[in-house]
Amino acid sequence: MTSPISQITTEENVTLITLDNIPSNTSDIARIFRAIGESGVNIDMISQTSPYKGSVNISFSLQDEDVFTVLKTLKAFKADYENLRIDINSNNVKISLFGEGMRTTPGTAAKTMELLAQNDIEIQLITTSEVDISYLISASDKDKAIKCFKEYFNI
Repeated sequence: MTSPISQITTEENVTLITLDNIPSNTSDIARIFRAIGESGVNIDMISQTSPYKGSVNISFSLQDEDVFTVLKTLKAFKADYENLRIDINSNNVKISLFGEGMRTTPGTAAKTMELLAQNDIEIQLITTSEVDISYLISASDKDKAIKCFKEYFNI
C-alpha cells in the first residue's frame, strides 16, 4: 500500500501568537490582519475558535524576527478591545506533511497525532487541507517528530 504522506517540510524560528477575546465580527478581525499586513509582516498558519458569547480567539504563526513589529501593531488594538489578551509562544518549528494520498486515506490526521502523542510531543497549532497537515511544535521536538513520521510513513 502506498503511503498517504510523501513529503515532509519544516520551517524553523516560528512564533505562535494567540489573541484572546476578539469580537466575533469579521470587520474587526479583518482590521487586525490588515494592520499586520500593512506593517510588512507575513503571517502563516491561522486558526480561529468558534464564536462564544460574542468573542473568538485567533492564533497565527509568523517568523520570530517579526514578533516585535506585530506586538507594536497589536498594541494599538488594546484600546479598542479592553479584554484583549495577547499570548506569545516562540521557539517553535512548523512541520508540514504532504501527500495526495491523504485525499483517499481516512485516519491519516489521527495517525499523525497518535505518533506525536506517543513521542510526548505537544501540538501548539494545527492547520490542514485535503493534502497537507501542518503542525506547530516546540523546536526541541523537531528531530523526534521528523523521525517518527519518516519511520511510520516510510519516507
